[in-house]
Amino acid sequence: MTSPERVPAIDGWFTTSEPYTLIGARCTACGTYVFPPRSGACPNPDCDSMELEPTPLSRRGRVWSYTENHYAPPPPYVAADPFEPYALAAVQLEAEGLVILGQVARGVMAADLAIGMEVEVDLQVLHRDAEGVDHWIWTWAPVASETKA
Repeated sequence: MTSPERVPAIDGWFTTSEPYTLIGARCTACGTYVFPPRSGACPNPDCDSMELEPTPLSRRGRVWSYTENHYAPPPPYVAADPFEPYALAAVQLEAEGLVILGQVARGVMAADLAIGMEVEVDLQVLHRDAEGVDHWIWTWAPVASETKA
């Protein structure tokens, strides 16, 4: 039996081979980081640079805030059927200090998280389309040594 084809749900936001990392952009003049990646003007109001370059970001960070979602999101997001609640975490990246909001790995709920907990980028299937292609997203997964008891 062959594995289904795997594609990122959003191309260019994360790597698809291990170790998984997010891909952001960095200002070539002042070093400001942004996520998701983009081109154009630096978001730093003290910088007038028009050059952002794609750059891999830290794969680990610490939970800055978190919550739990109990309602299905609207289209074009493809929710599980039946819908299952999931946790979201704002994570401050290790090196860049950038705070990035993202879904937490399936099976990890708000009760399993804590402010300051170390998490890392992981991938999971968002949905399988009618052609049998798995569409993958990045998530925040607790580092094994950080799991709450």
